[in-house]
Amino acid sequence: MHPIVQSSKVFRETLLKKLSFVPHKHDHCILYKDPNHPENGYFLFYERPGYYSFGIADYTIPHAFKLIFDNPEHLIRFGSVYQGATNFKLENQPVSSFTPSSFFVMEKGIKGQQIWTKGQHFHGAEFTIHETYFTEVLEKQLHTSFSFDKFNENFTYRYLPLDIMSLLKKMHALANQNALSLILLESYLLQCIAILIDTVNQSPDNAFTKQLHYGKVKIGTNKYLHLSSEDIRSIQKAHAILTENIQSPPTIEHLSELVLLNTQKLKAGFSYYYHLPIGQFITSTRMSLTANLLCTTDESISEIAKQVGYPYTSNFIKMFKQTYHCTPLEYRHNSRNLKHLCSHDILALTNNK
Repeated sequence: MHPIVQSSKVFRETLLKKLSFVPHKHDHCILYKDPNHPENGYFLFYERPGYYSFGIADYTIPHAFKLIFDNPEHLIRFGSVYQGATNFKLENQPVSSFTPSSFFVMEKGIKGQQIWTKGQHFHGAEFTIHETYFTEVLEKQLHTSFSFDKFNENFTYRYLPLDIMSLLKKMHALANQNALSLILLESYLLQCIAILIDTVNQSPDNAFTKQLHYGKVKIGTNKYLHLSSEDIRSIQKAHAILTENIQSPPTIEHLSELVLLNTQKLKAGFSYYYHLPIGQFITSTRMSLTANLLCTTDESISEIAKQVGYPYTSNFIKMFKQTYHCTPLEYRHNSRNLKHLCSHDILALTNNK
C-alpha cells in the first residue's frame, strides 16, 4: 500500500526522499542532492514557512514511483516546466500530464495520484503560496485582496502572463549566481501576485477565463472572429506541434494546414488563448530550452544555437542576453559554479557525518 500524502510539505519531503536527496542549508535556501549520485542533479528550496515556498528543480528520476495524495489545503501553485513530463490523475477527472509549459493552478481539497518514470530529467521552477499569505500578509498588512473565485479549483491553466515568465527567468538566473536573497525573492513574488490581480481584474474575459470559455476575438474596429470548441482544439494542437518542433517550427501557413484552421484565426486565436503571439511563444520556449541545455550539457554555444533553431550564433546570443541579461557563457559559468558549490557542500556534509 502506498501511504496517502496529506499536505504540500509532506508531498515535497516524500518526493525528495524517493530521490534520495539530502538537505544542506545555504545562505538563502536549502540544497537537496544525493551525495552518492551527484549526477542525478539537485533541488533548491526557498521558503517563508507557513506562507510560501519557491523551488528550482534540475534532476533525473533514479527509479519509477508514484505518490497518492489527499490534500485539504487551499493554495496556489504556478511556475514553468522547462523539461520533463509526469502523468497525474485527479479524482473524477481523466489522466493528465505536466509537460514543458508555464502553468497556474488553484488547489483546494485535491485528491489523486502522480507517476514518475525512471530516467526522466526534470528542470523547472515553481512557487507554492498558502492561503495564509493572502489573508495575513496581502489582506491584513498590504490591504490588498486576491479573488480566489476568479479561478476554477484544481484546474491547471497552461498559461502565465509574459511578465511573470520574465520574473521567473530572472529568479532562476539569480539562483544560479547564489544571489537570490529571501527579501528579493519576496519582492518578485509580490510582483507576480500584482500581475495576476491586474490580469483577472482587467475584464471577465481575461487570459485565464479564455482557457475555459470560448468567445470572440477582436481583430479590428467592430470586426471579430468567433471561436468554436473545434477551433480551440486546433489551437491547442498547434501549441503541441510548436512545442515538439521548436528547433524548426512550421510556418504559419503550414501550421494552419496541419491543424485545419485558417491563418488569420490561428494567429488571432493563439494570441487570445495563450496570451502570447506565436512568434513570441517560439522565442520564449527556445530560450527556456537553451537555459536547460547550458546547465545540463557540454555542447558549445554554436551547437546549442543550432539545436534550438538559430543558424547564426550572433543572433542567438543577442536574444539570450535580452531574455536572461547575461551571455550564454556567463549563464553556464554561474550554473556550474552553483553545481560545484552543491557538490562541495554535499561532500563536506557527508564527511562530517
